[in-house]
Amino acid sequence: MYEIGSKRPRMMDSNPYFAVSSSAAGGYHPYSYGSGFQPSTFPVVRLRGLPFNCTDIDIFKFFAGLEIVDVLLVNKSGRFSGEAFVVFAGPMQADLALRRDRQNMGRRYVEVFRCKKQEYYHAVAAEVNYEGIYDNDFHGSPTPSRSKRFSDKDQLEYTEILKLRGLPFSATKSDVLDFFREYKLRNDKVHIACRPDGKATGEAFVEFASAEEAKNAMGKDKMMIGSRYVELFPSTPDEARRAESRSRQ
Repeated sequence: MYEIGSKRPRMMDSNPYFAVSSSAAGGYHPYSYGSGFQPSTFPVVRLRGLPFNCTDIDIFKFFAGLEIVDVLLVNKSGRFSGEAFVVFAGPMQADLALRRDRQNMGRRYVEVFRCKKQEYYHAVAAEVNYEGIYDNDFHGSPTPSRSKRFSDKDQLEYTEILKLRGLPFSATKSDVLDFFREYKLRNDKVHIACRPDGKATGEAFVEFASAEEAKNAMGKDKMMIGSRYVELFPSTPDEARRAESRSRQ
């Protein structure tokens, strides 16, 4: 039902632990604290032994009752490794999360243990490097260029619907409309996907005037909304309806 979380900069704009510095080259660096804030304990835990079909949603359910601000599913060579990092709203939340150590997710028990913020940042950097978004910022094996990836998507069949993935969980319809402001979309043409409990999934569906306009809008693939880059994919009215139906369950 849900896809494995997308690879993206894991900075939540609403949380002070992720104050982003604008002084880095290019005006953005996802691993810098803003001035004046130095948290004493970074509220992150590491998970190991997750089922290989695990999704962000499964982790939200595993930590039900705790306030999660970000989930990073660790991939190696494009495949999920069974590990994840979870960032909470504060140190006390992270301490409570440690009590879920050795509890089951499906048929597997999950290890939950402390880790350092640098481990989380390195994992984020590895994800970004694998995607090739910042081709010159990190060292690693060569990855497909953005133009190559876009040309691959260019070969797909388009309808008037685009799917957005990797939105900040706080994103609103207004944010999406502003992202596509040159297309003058109406408010009712944007659907923010939510879980049955009303929390955003980080996905949205947008209906354009035509399939050709949707294809043109793909030029905004990997551009930023807030502190996250957004992935765009061709979609269908059926997929958008299914997402809306899940939100109402």
